[in-house]
Amino acid sequence: MPTFDTLLRDLRGRTPEIEPATLQGELRDGRQPTLIDVREADEHAQGMIPGTVHIPRGFLELRIERTVADREHPVVLYCQSGTRSVLAARSLGELGYTNVRSLAGGFTGWKRTGLPWEQPLALRPDQEARYSRHTLIPEVGIAGQLKLLKAKVLCIGAGGLGSPSSMYLAAAGIGTLGIVDDDVVDASNLQRQILHGTDRVGIPKVESAETTLRGLNPDVKVDKHRTRITSANALELIGGYDVVIDGADNFATRYLVNDSALRLGKPVVHASIFRFEGQITVFPGTGSPCYRCLYPQPPPPEEAPSCAEAGVLGVLPGIMGVLQATEAIKIVLELGDTLAGRLLVYDALKTRFRELKLRRDPKCPTCGDGVDRAAIPLIDYEQFCAGPKH
Repeated sequence: MPTFDTLLRDLRGRTPEIEPATLQGELRDGRQPTLIDVREADEHAQGMIPGTVHIPRGFLELRIERTVADREHPVVLYCQSGTRSVLAARSLGELGYTNVRSLAGGFTGWKRTGLPWEQPLALRPDQEARYSRHTLIPEVGIAGQLKLLKAKVLCIGAGGLGSPSSMYLAAAGIGTLGIVDDDVVDASNLQRQILHGTDRVGIPKVESAETTLRGLNPDVKVDKHRTRITSANALELIGGYDVVIDGADNFATRYLVNDSALRLGKPVVHASIFRFEGQITVFPGTGSPCYRCLYPQPPPPEEAPSCAEAGVLGVLPGIMGVLQATEAIKIVLELGDTLAGRLLVYDALKTRFRELKLRRDPKCPTCGDGVDRAAIPLIDYEQFCAGPKH
């Protein structure tokens, strides 16, 4: 009967190995095999070869096709001493990978040779537990979660849209959430603004938001901006963040956010709600198409009633706000296709989504041909259209 030792000797005889110095030469010369560390997470946390993809041995067969789609692409596997990588190479061979090598001596041999290695960024033990459902997703993993923890997202408004979007962003581990709102909690808010509670009626919304978000996830830093965004402070407010969530309930603020974000090159996740209908899109940091491509000029006040005047189904902002959080997370992680260039319209009465194509207007005053984005004027529209309603 074969023993493990005899099996391992047989596999070593049939598995190509690469010496550490040879691998370093290939990396230095621009030949870039995919390096896969098959060790466990605690071993990987102690150090890795630069450029490594970490896939624990137990997940290799499940994740390899997403990491290396081309079965002829060169792959180098390594473990601590060069044993598990040989076994892993056999598994990849059975899956049809034809150019797989094992690093002789493993990571220990690499370090003994004096070659460069680095300490991977890692989550704390409590963060590993909190974000485990994220890190299990190959497209996110620990690296993606660390990106989220470093990200800064600004929420314009702590109301119907800002409530669900900020809560899900906090739960996801967005490291810094800025909240811009100058209002206080009112009883009429509680039908839809889930950041707040009955016991907080009368206190500033930014204070209430901080209490909820920090209670949900103490990893999150909450920047409180108890002010109304204006042409005087818009660039300063938006400039310190990676993504903007536009949860404003009025055209004046939406135009100002759009124009400021264009000047700064910041992506905006825009949504709006009205009675039973919601809309959402993304205005990319590159600037096209933008909000003014969708609505070139602000409407007169009588054609732009606020939620306080027209009403809104309480659950509707929850749906749209969660979609906003989803788009923001995708932007931070650079995953998938955002809604840039598309307007998603949701009809709650019919439970139906429709997608409309948004086209860049070459004559758009803020993103059209020949426009100097750095010189886009910032306009306060309160005197022209329906301004913020409390």
